[in-house]
Amino acid sequence: MADSDPDELERRIARTRAELAQTVDAIADRVSPKRVAERTVADVKSRATGFVASVGDALGLTARPVERADDPDRLWDEEPPSLAPILIGVGAVLVVGAAIALFRRRRR
Repeated sequence: MADSDPDELERRIARTRAELAQTVDAIADRVSPKRVAERTVADVKSRATGFVASVGDALGLTARPVERADDPDRLWDEEPPSLAPILIGVGAVLVVGAAIALFRRRRR
């Protein structure tokens, strides 16, 4: 048997242990509540940003960059856009999302 050299077996065992420890650490990091929460928050922020942008586009609102020289008191010389439809839409999405989550949880 070519693999019967004790030193070689010990090296292979040590290498396998190190790989296994690395795999276990990666799995633990992936399922840790903190990491799951961070990924969830990032996903929600990304989706909310896209949603708000699409609602703004649908309502005909266009964002313009604010210049440093802009006077904050005169930022909306014309009538400011109404945020009510956007807030109602976001609220509706949150309520529907929560209802779906509760429904799925109860079905388990």
